[in-house]
Amino acid sequence: MAATLTRRLLLRGALGAAALPFGPAMGAPADASAAGSRIALVIGNGAYRTAPLKNPPGDAIAVAAALRGLGYEVTLRQNTRLPELIESLREFSIRAPKAGVRVVFYAGHGVQVKGRNYLVPIDADPQSEEDIQRQSADVGEFVDRLSAIGTGANIVVLDACRVNPFAGGVIVGPDGRRLKFRGATPGGLASLDAPVGTLVAFSTAPNGVALDSASSEHSVYARHLLANMSMPGLQIEQLFKRVRIGVAEDTGRVQVPWESSSLTADFCFKSNANGRCGS
Repeated sequence: MAATLTRRLLLRGALGAAALPFGPAMGAPADASAAGSRIALVIGNGAYRTAPLKNPPGDAIAVAAALRGLGYEVTLRQNTRLPELIESLREFSIRAPKAGVRVVFYAGHGVQVKGRNYLVPIDADPQSEEDIQRQSADVGEFVDRLSAIGTGANIVVLDACRVNPFAGGVIVGPDGRRLKFRGATPGGLASLDAPVGTLVAFSTAPNGVALDSASSEHSVYARHLLANMSMPGLQIEQLFKRVRIGVAEDTGRVQVPWESSSLTADFCFKSNANGRCGS
């Protein structure tokens, strides 16, 4: 219990710096994607001791390259152990208040424990739910710290797990192939209500599964995300609708992406010819 409390306080302290310079929330601009600098943290974890994943490292490289091409200042981390995962979140949250747009993309294992979602580093070796809490990073705490900034937009994309990654399970896809999948506890990742100014995108719906394809360079979700990110003027709600349709079609509705959004301004990864979102 003491170790759990120490780790949670460390994460809270690390992320808390993001909110310190700000008072009450200010109004968001009409087009959040045009406001201030744009930063991104991209993490791809695949080299797990148990239930390794093929796609996340390559997915992270591709997403980082796409974001750099769109003018984002990107921090790329691959196969993070717990200290590096916590430090990456800490560094990002310190820089976050100075940015108008803050994007986080995570690919790898993610789990749910008692209604809270956790990002799992590659060195995690949990034997119980309490071990997961000690050995992982709490997504909800991180999102709350970003939302406390009160200005700009937060986009958090989780191409993460839905069934227990430590059980070595498989799922039979629509074409009959047996596929490794990214998982959480049996109930799946918990739904997460996005705070004001934030969109949280999940690669599959609560209680669903997110496939890790051994035969493809990228996960099905990352592939559709990459195909749509650079479309000029494409509003983010429409972007993720296209991703959802593409993933659902490719997987025979085995995997159907889901989002929670409380954005208060228009947002697109790439503005149109007029420097705005929309047609």
